Order: sequence, then structure tokens, then C-alpha cells
Amino acid sequence: MTKDDIQLLFAYDRWANHRVLRSISRLSPEQFSRDLGGSFRSVRDTMVHIAAGEWIWIQYWKAKSHSVAFVNDLQRRRDLVFAAAAFPDVAAVESKWAEVEQEQIEFVEAITDQKLDDLLPFRTTHVKLGQLMQHVANHSTYHRGQISLMMRQLKAEPIETDFHVFLVGGPTR
Repeated sequence: MTKDDIQLLFAYDRWANHRVLRSISRLSPEQFSRDLGGSFRSVRDTMVHIAAGEWIWIQYWKAKSHSVAFVNDLQRRRDLVFAAAAFPDVAAVESKWAEVEQEQIEFVEAITDQKLDDLLPFRTTHVKLGQLMQHVANHSTYHRGQISLMMRQLKAEPIETDFHVFLVGGPTR
């Protein structure tokens, strides 16, 4: 995994997130927050979960210390800042997303090939930063897939977010 690989992966992640945000903006407020019985109750809850996941990992990667106290505090902050009820509509999600995305862009632009090989504590082991970054993009892709299913349940049109569509059409598509 190189800096170029990570930058491409996160450009794709941002592109896909933007497409989903555009797609869900067509939902009514009721559809946006309707409990559909998934792992996250609604489109809103799933989008907020994706944003929270991307946010918490950026904070973790940037941290000087990864103590248990730090991680516990970080999780508490995530749960407060990203409480789904605080996001009554797509515009609220988009606003928070813009903040998370800006921080992500700054982090990804500053990354080096050497830094990607840094080992970070993760649960009972250590994992390369580059692999954790791949995990985040994969995590978001997984939940965007759930949103596609939710859109079908709501009789709305899901948007295509496959990596190959990004590669062929680029970020402007």
C-alpha cells in the first residue's frame, strides 16, 4: 500500500459518500428516518454511523497516545457528537460530513509511504496504519451497500457507487 494507493482509495470513498448523500437528499424526512429494521435502523442512522466511523478513526490515527483512557474518551465523544437524533435531515448530515471530510483530506494528503507502515495498537495486537485506512474505506463501502438496500425498501432509486464506476467516470461523475 502506497500513498498514491491510499489517496486514490480515499478519493473514491469521498466520491461514493457524495453520491449517496445526493441520492438520499431526494427522500422525504419520514423516509430518511424510517426504521427499516437493519443493523442501523434507518438511512439516517446508517449515514451517521459511516461519518462517525470515519471521524473516530481519523482522531485515532492522529493521536499521540492510544491509551485505554484516550480510546474510552474518544468513543464517548463520538457517541455524543454523532447521536443520530442530532441529525434531523440530510442537510445536517452533509454539514457534519463536510467537517469530517476536510479533516480526512488533510490527513490523507499529509500521509507518507513510510507512515503507512507505522504499527498502531488495535485491540490485542498492532496493525499497520495503511491497513487500518483500508479498513475504514471498506467499512464505509459495506454500509453504503446497506443504504442501497434501504433505498429499494423505500421504493427509491439507489445510486451506483462501485469502485470501477469511479475509475471510469472519475470524481466528477
